[in-house]
Amino acid sequence: MNFSTLRRLALKGALACAAVATIAASAQAQDAVLRVSAIPDEAPTELQRKFAPLGKYLEAQTGMKVQFTPVSDYAAVVESLATKKIDLAWLGGFTFVQAKIRTNGTAIPIAQREEDAKFTSKFITADPAIKSLADLKGKTFAFGAPSSTSGSLMPRFFLQQAGLNPEKDFKNVAFSGAHDATVAFVAAGKAEAGVLNASVWDKMVEAKKVDTDKVRVFATTPPFFDYNWTVRGDLDPALVKKLTDAFLKLDPANPEHKEILALQRAAKFIPTKKENYDGIEKAAHAAGLLK
Repeated sequence: MNFSTLRRLALKGALACAAVATIAASAQAQDAVLRVSAIPDEAPTELQRKFAPLGKYLEAQTGMKVQFTPVSDYAAVVESLATKKIDLAWLGGFTFVQAKIRTNGTAIPIAQREEDAKFTSKFITADPAIKSLADLKGKTFAFGAPSSTSGSLMPRFFLQQAGLNPEKDFKNVAFSGAHDATVAFVAAGKAEAGVLNASVWDKMVEAKKVDTDKVRVFATTPPFFDYNWTVRGDLDPALVKKLTDAFLKLDPANPEHKEILALQRAAKFIPTKKENYDGIEKAAHAAGLLK
């Protein structure tokens, strides 16, 4: 076998290896899965409905299969992010603080809705005698989930600022588990008053899922930072950039994007950073929820 023949065989071998590598890389890209979850601040079916168009959009933007997995409670999202069972999570402000602590500061918030820079919570009641926060003394009250920023932490902080200690001043304190469930609690008389995030309240009013002749807002909190999309810190930086860019490119002038933004109740997404949630961390310490 002469040198020329050996050279041709070597070249064929190299091309074959390259082809195999390309096929393997392509298969790996097709098999790559972006695992996503969200805090269960609404019913699981509603969360999945809201995420479906966004999931398809993220698949197109990243070239990965997107898998959304609802969880049973807020703590499960934090733990799943910390143990690398999910890559991307929709978190509330307090849940992000918990995730930051649980991941030793490595969790990265990449985008928030424009509305999340000035989020509020609504205090609601069906009792005509309740007209202000001071009127809550001696009443039964419903928060959302214990780890909810807008359904528990920040309303509790502002109640304390108003001189009210829920455990001492209210007749009874309950946790409904979700914002829509809080409305149901108040409407059914299970609690004389409650608090939920402004976005869910507005959505329920628009959808006529609450009788506003019966259940009404009697107070609104000052604004605070809330929800964001967070990635685990050891995710490929190139993928983090793709995800960040994907959220920031969502344009309400684009019909496809408009549907996604509407389901997320967002005018648009804007960049965010860890420092935005320092105030929530301080409020959690003040409320005794962080040590």
